[in-house]
Amino acid sequence: MSSSDASPIAVPATANVEDHPVRFRFENTFARLPEYFYVRLDPTPVAAPHLVKLNRELARSLALDPDELASPQGVEILAGNRVAEGAEPLALAYSGHQFGHFVPRLGDGRANLLGEVVGHDGVRYDIQLKGSGPTPFSRGGDGRAALGPVLREYIVSEAMAALGVPTTRALAAVTTGERVLRDTAVPGAVLTRVAASHLRVGTFQYFAIRGDTEATRILADYAISRHYPEVAQATQPYKALLDGVIARQARLIAQWMLLGFIHGVMNTDNTSISGETIDYGPCAFMEAYHPATVFSSIDHGGRYAYGNQPRAALWNLARLAETLLPVMVGEAGSEEAAVAAANESLAAFEPQFEAARYSGLRLKLGLSTEHEGDSALAESLLQCMADNRADFTLTFRRLCDAAAGAEGDAGIRTRFADPAAFDTWAAEWRERLQKEPADQQARATAMRRVNPLFIPRNHLVEEALDAASRRQDFQPFEELLKVLSQPYEDRQDLERYAMPARPEESVLQTFCGT
Repeated sequence: MSSSDASPIAVPATANVEDHPVRFRFENTFARLPEYFYVRLDPTPVAAPHLVKLNRELARSLALDPDELASPQGVEILAGNRVAEGAEPLALAYSGHQFGHFVPRLGDGRANLLGEVVGHDGVRYDIQLKGSGPTPFSRGGDGRAALGPVLREYIVSEAMAALGVPTTRALAAVTTGERVLRDTAVPGAVLTRVAASHLRVGTFQYFAIRGDTEATRILADYAISRHYPEVAQATQPYKALLDGVIARQARLIAQWMLLGFIHGVMNTDNTSISGETIDYGPCAFMEAYHPATVFSSIDHGGRYAYGNQPRAALWNLARLAETLLPVMVGEAGSEEAAVAAANESLAAFEPQFEAARYSGLRLKLGLSTEHEGDSALAESLLQCMADNRADFTLTFRRLCDAAAGAEGDAGIRTRFADPAAFDTWAAEWRERLQKEPADQQARATAMRRVNPLFIPRNHLVEEALDAASRRQDFQPFEELLKVLSQPYEDRQDLERYAMPARPEESVLQTFCGT
């Protein structure tokens, strides 16, 4: 890791920013859509940009030069003080249901889509600045982001990527040299976010609520071209688009559930058409398992509690189906047929989600084959964990040791308020393992590939954010990122990163960054 990764870099006032040209090789397509899809505007410059963190590995995968990005000119671009050559900064228009209440005009109130690049994998990615100043969608907000929420999104999104979950990524974090007023005055920052796109369910809602069927058709065609090209020649391409989004969301939510992840704000404007996790606000990973777990300070009714996430996703997808109905009528032949087709698509969500979830649970339990009763076995463990306040992540990780032999039970029994409850379940589990072809060590190794040891535990995230925001000490942030980059690997001297919070360390609420 170079020094530019580990500590802030000032942009000298007298720097010759032309010495290090930054080449993004933008190939913008969203900017070619009708101009009522967005508002063109540049980011608002900041007082004194400093580079806190640059994701060098991600930069290289995007065919970007990390040294150029870390140069004075690069930092100015990442802060919004300079527009890169080829960029066409935009604030996207969208609507959204927020906790069930529809807001017809949301949009990027503090973000600028600079443009798109094509990575070495041949995939097109958005490069977006978040916290880059007010836009016509700001609704009275300052358009800025605080350092804490920027670093939270950096940590959790990169952890999700390392865990193998589809997600937006963090390319860079830059402090602004300015303070923003939230509950108190706190340091400001800008996040550079990378996404397969920023198309949301709310983007479709923006045009549907206005009765603009032609705009909906243009947007749907664009989504197909960018994310689902295989359905372009389908008999009913718009239904096929809906099917594709549903399938990806079903798999995504199953992955969240298998890791104990709680998004916190599953509004329709935070539901990505590409199937990525997007907008890490009051998100968190559970420690003590319970389906009703909520961390978000604004989710007073538990609408987006851990156990409600599949239901919330389906509700959001139903809103997407409603927006697509006008364009589905032509391919279906009638409004009645379009409604029937949409309902058929939506009915596929639950079985796809359950199939993905149970497949994942079998792997987490060391079951490579499928037998009757496997789902009941998994649900029995989860209920036992809920009754005994067992840590979600460590229960499954220690189960890997128990799979290698009964002597491994000691490390997991203590996670249960009543260890005998685990013993009862484990007897049934071991009986089921007798039907498996793999030997004990091979089984344990396979289980460690799907049961992480390290997650972004809330108290560790808050510790890192507090050090950065209050003392400008970024070392805890750096150390946590390093640990989370290899979540499945056992490593020495890192036990504190794997352990649940002590009572005095517990973080019971997380907060939105706006």
